[in-house]
Amino acid sequence: MSTATSSASVINVTAAAATKISALLSEESKQEAGLRVFVQGGGCSGFQYGLMIEEGAGDAESDRIFESNGVKLFVDPISLRYLSGAEVDFVDNLMGGGFTIKNPNAKSTCGCGSSFGV
Repeated sequence: MSTATSSASVINVTAAAATKISALLSEESKQEAGLRVFVQGGGCSGFQYGLMIEEGAGDAESDRIFESNGVKLFVDPISLRYLSGAEVDFVDNLMGGGFTIKNPNAKSTCGCGSSFGV
């Protein structure tokens, strides 16, 4: 399976999140890196989101690679099933700041916002 970079992203990154991601990559001198977005089992609702810096080209055999607001995103095929149409955002409020994922596929979420059920 080839990995085509698509300008029409299945997962979107807000401008606020893109700014924060770019700043983090710049701080670590990893401007060419991207963001891996994934889903794994666990959390209080069954699944939880994960985000991490992806320095290489990802898994050329299976990863889908997207770009949104100048951020390169790597998503494995299993996670893509759960994240299609999702949005990565960065929220900074009185409780602190952090990345959040708004997922239209989640049938239920927990109070922490990082766990969901389908």
